[in-house]
Amino acid sequence: MPKGKLEWKRMLTKLSPYTIQKGWRYMKHYGIKEFWIRLHERFEPEEVPYGPWYEQYVPTEEELEKQRKTKWNSGPKISIAVPAYKTPEVFLRQLIQSLQDQTYENWELCIANASPQDASMEYVLKSCSAMDSRIVWKKLKENRGISENTNEAFAMATGDYVGLLDHDDLLAPNALYEVAKALEKEPETEVIYTDEDKVRGERLEHFQPHLKPDFNEDLLRSNNYICHFFVVKRDLLKKVGGMRKEFDGAQDYDFIFRCTEAAKKIYHIPEILYHWRTHEASTADNPQSKLYAFEAGRRAIEGNLKRRGLQGKVSHTKDYGFYRVKYAVQGEPLVSIIIPNKDAKEDLEKCIRSIKEKSTYKNYEILIVENNSETEDIFSYYKEISEDPAVRLLKWKREFNYSAINNFAAKKAKGDYLLFLNNDTEVITQDWIEELLGICQRPGTAVAGARLYYGDKTIQHAGTVIGIGGIAGHMFVNLPQGRTGYMHKAALIQDLSAVTAACMMVKRSVFQEVQGFEEQLAVAFNDVDFCLRVREKNYLVVYNPYAELYHYESKSRGTEDSKEKVRRFQSEIEFMRCRWEKLLKAGDPYYNKNLSLTKWNYSLRPKD
Repeated sequence: MPKGKLEWKRMLTKLSPYTIQKGWRYMKHYGIKEFWIRLHERFEPEEVPYGPWYEQYVPTEEELEKQRKTKWNSGPKISIAVPAYKTPEVFLRQLIQSLQDQTYENWELCIANASPQDASMEYVLKSCSAMDSRIVWKKLKENRGISENTNEAFAMATGDYVGLLDHDDLLAPNALYEVAKALEKEPETEVIYTDEDKVRGERLEHFQPHLKPDFNEDLLRSNNYICHFFVVKRDLLKKVGGMRKEFDGAQDYDFIFRCTEAAKKIYHIPEILYHWRTHEASTADNPQSKLYAFEAGRRAIEGNLKRRGLQGKVSHTKDYGFYRVKYAVQGEPLVSIIIPNKDAKEDLEKCIRSIKEKSTYKNYEILIVENNSETEDIFSYYKEISEDPAVRLLKWKREFNYSAINNFAAKKAKGDYLLFLNNDTEVITQDWIEELLGICQRPGTAVAGARLYYGDKTIQHAGTVIGIGGIAGHMFVNLPQGRTGYMHKAALIQDLSAVTAACMMVKRSVFQEVQGFEEQLAVAFNDVDFCLRVREKNYLVVYNPYAELYHYESKSRGTEDSKEKVRRFQSEIEFMRCRWEKLLKAGDPYYNKNLSLTKWNYSLRPKD
């Protein structure tokens, strides 16, 4: 039997009746084709297995002891709020022990017990609090729901900061140390969140690490990626007003939105400090057990949009807990589509035909920038399309320089929005312009990029990460079209440091503000450099996977086949290294230090 089939057979023999039942529910939800795709993604072998990686990752006892001896300048008190309801004794004791194992000692554990008839829980809480004065608890008269139970725990808190902890989850022993360390480094911080993973079984096997970016509001509107461990300044907690019962099931999602909207500074600790326990009743392992929660999550996003003054329609995706926001286009502004071209008649014809035949947005102009073409076919085609009043032909007679060509065309464009497009692209989604424009029109947003595919329907671009491959690289290259990748990131709207200019919409005003593309970057990295300068001005660069096009760039393209090209490419690399040295050393804020810089699929960075 082939190795792959043998591995699948072994996996299937280990499935419990519960897992089989869960799989059946998922198949009914997704359909056979979509279920099969997700099954492959879920059980494909990890390039770097997480279990051994995590064992190397956790602090040694020597490191933990060093943390215990740390002398703090301020050492804020951190309250941990826990709404507890019918918590199994073993889970409750493990939770309490995870607090007592903390290397940072200035904490209190505030437990609101919503199971007044549960003698076992009361015994554990009484005995533990008697032995450790940092453990305080309150017996509620009845279960009032997750939000109001949590608010009762909040009311008990006396710390400078308050952290959320589910009643059956665990903190890493260095969790509060890392929070205190962050607060000492950035005392103006009002919200902190960390990375997390999941644990299962009596031996607490660690799996499914969630390695997060720094604050990313568009990703937060796509999924509650912040989730755990979430810590908020108590003054801010009082200001936003705690949990809201009408969002039960997604009460933390709504709470996180309101806290991050009001916070002066948000700090992400890129360390796995929270362990989310999975068992048959938990949402972590059985999303269908709380379908109402996902509807509450949709309403939480709607609330965020309303408070931000944004118009968008929020809908569920097929993946539980992941959402799509379709932003409304305001008015009907002119979009200038800029396409450089040399000779490539067939490519250009296919590109323009797809724009004309598929685009539902009609208020656009097409600027073709002719650059030293030689064939009769292309000039004949130019003559043909010039009869269309929406098409203008510009001529750039100097040598090829992508940045200079597009800067030249941008000055000739009439639109308030510039859509830079390669000539070897073909439109797939009819509302691609509306998808990019709806995002690009938002206040504070300047750039929107698309999801692009090779001709074989594998991904060519799903956003760009700084540091990948040395300077920057596209994510999820060669991933089959139907797949969504790590945490579904290939299919989620999110803020990024850069997107490719093979299809990139830009506010004209911002393009002018940053003085367009850098003309010293004639071929490579000009779009990355442009996006980074936009980010320096605090505008958002957004990846929108719902604007889809083919990009028929050869998969082998990019090979520098002459000394002159090699020299030029090396000089552009050096330019980027010098200009963006600080960022390259610090790492992309929309990525995570624990993820690989040599792979394009969010795989783990091997430990040294």
